[in-house]
Amino acid sequence: MNTIRKDKNSVLFQTFDYGPLRLRNRVAMAPMTRKQSPSGVPTEDVARYYERRAAGGVGLIFSEGTFIDHPSAQAHEPDAYENIPYFFGRDALKGWEAVRKKVHASGAKMMPQLWHVGEVRRLGMAPDPTVPGFGPRDIEQDGQHVVKAMDEKDMDAIARSYARGALLAREIGFDGVALHGAHGYLLDQFLWPETNLRGDGYGGDLAARMRFPCEVVARMRDYVGPDFPIVFRFSQWKMGDYQAKIVENAEALGTLLSGLTNAGVDMFDVSTRRFGDAAFETGPESLAALTRKLSGKPTIAVGSIGLDQPHQSKHYRKTASIDAKVTDLIDVTTAMRGGEFDIASVGRAVLADPDWANKVRDGRTDDIRPFVRANLETYW
Repeated sequence: MNTIRKDKNSVLFQTFDYGPLRLRNRVAMAPMTRKQSPSGVPTEDVARYYERRAAGGVGLIFSEGTFIDHPSAQAHEPDAYENIPYFFGRDALKGWEAVRKKVHASGAKMMPQLWHVGEVRRLGMAPDPTVPGFGPRDIEQDGQHVVKAMDEKDMDAIARSYARGALLAREIGFDGVALHGAHGYLLDQFLWPETNLRGDGYGGDLAARMRFPCEVVARMRDYVGPDFPIVFRFSQWKMGDYQAKIVENAEALGTLLSGLTNAGVDMFDVSTRRFGDAAFETGPESLAALTRKLSGKPTIAVGSIGLDQPHQSKHYRKTASIDAKVTDLIDVTTAMRGGEFDIASVGRAVLADPDWANKVRDGRTDDIRPFVRANLETYW
């Protein structure tokens, strides 16, 4: 691969301003679960991990998913959800404050991503095996009621849990807060008709399915006030279904985006497996480009940026090669110059090479380390 001249990628290194948020460039580090926080507490190694990526040149870092304080938020499944950090409790918050300070000292901004796994949790899981999963529907397994269909009281309690997390993010000095509404977890379970089978005001058509996620955002906005950025991550695909769709066309996408915007979302983080793929068969525009056009809000694109192979979820890793070679960024920068999205979010590429952004900025793309499967198991 030929070294790319610095001017070719200059759009990535323009500053970005939104309200009180000022980024030194338009490169973000995507949220990636790393399972390195014993008992939910980020360690010094976690702080160094994020510090390396900040020193490596990214402008905005999203934390890995962090559990909110509702008892049903966590899923403690061996080899899948172990050692995931909390965003509550004195020790965990002290750990996150240390992370934030190191990231800021290295010149980047940072937002925690708040997470509730929904029906991924099952009755019998730690830390309290008496607490079932909470989701839009009841699930029975082996004669046990393992997931509870949430009632309005449950929804209010979980919305307040999210809001407490957002307020804590503001209080300990983060630059905004991100909400995990993608990939088949709680908020996405309400949005996706395959998992939301409710017949009340929270299920049915899209307007009803999006009601609970919008209520969560609105509660967060009430807690943090008008000037603290809220980022909402959404996806069509799920961890076990790459062909899934929460909306079937651009009109429905516009309905979803307007509802979330009215509730208080400032920016959208659009998770796809390939950022430039057409969102719908009716036209060539990507999901990020349509989100930017329909919402009018700053938009983050993610999906195989800088790599030649798409993300593979845990359900596919045993049978699929997930090593990925470094690619140029021509399609990314062309899309950004065309106003299709504002920020390029990079996951596996900065997992493999913490200095990815600086190398791109300086035209040293031949020096970028490719992503290999082993990067999922290492932590540096």
